[in-house]
Amino acid sequence: MATFKFELVSPERLILSVDADQVDLPGSEGDFGVLAGHAPFLTTLKTGIITVKAGGVSSRIYVRGGFADVNVTGLSVLAEKAVPESEFGPTIAETELAIAESGLAEAKTEEARDLAVAALGEMKTAFAALA
Repeated sequence: MATFKFELVSPERLILSVDADQVDLPGSEGDFGVLAGHAPFLTTLKTGIITVKAGGVSSRIYVRGGFADVNVTGLSVLAEKAVPESEFGPTIAETELAIAESGLAEAKTEEARDLAVAALGEMKTAFAALA
C-alpha cells in the first residue's frame, strides 16, 4: 500500500510524524479518511478521535478542534488539543469536560448554547471511544 507523510502538531509539541497508510479524521463537515494521493483540501476538525494506520499498526489520538491540510506532500494536522490514547486518562478527561462545561455555562446566545451542547456531545462520544 502506498504511504504518505502525516504530521500531527498541538500547541505544546509534535505529537506524531509518520509515513501513514491511512488516517481517519473527525471533520467539522463529517468524518473523512485520507489515503496516499488524496485530492488537496483544507478543513476544520471537530472534537473526536484521529485514527492512524501505519505499518500494520493502528493508533488513536484524541483531538479538540483544529485544522487538517491535505496537500501534495501529505497530511498535516494542527490541533487545538491532541492527546495520544496511551496518554489519555481520567485527569485529562476531567479537564476537557470542565472546559466544555465552562463553554456551555458562558454561552450568551441560543446559537452559542447549541454549539456548546454539540461540542460537549462530541467530547463524550470521543471519551467513550477511548474507554
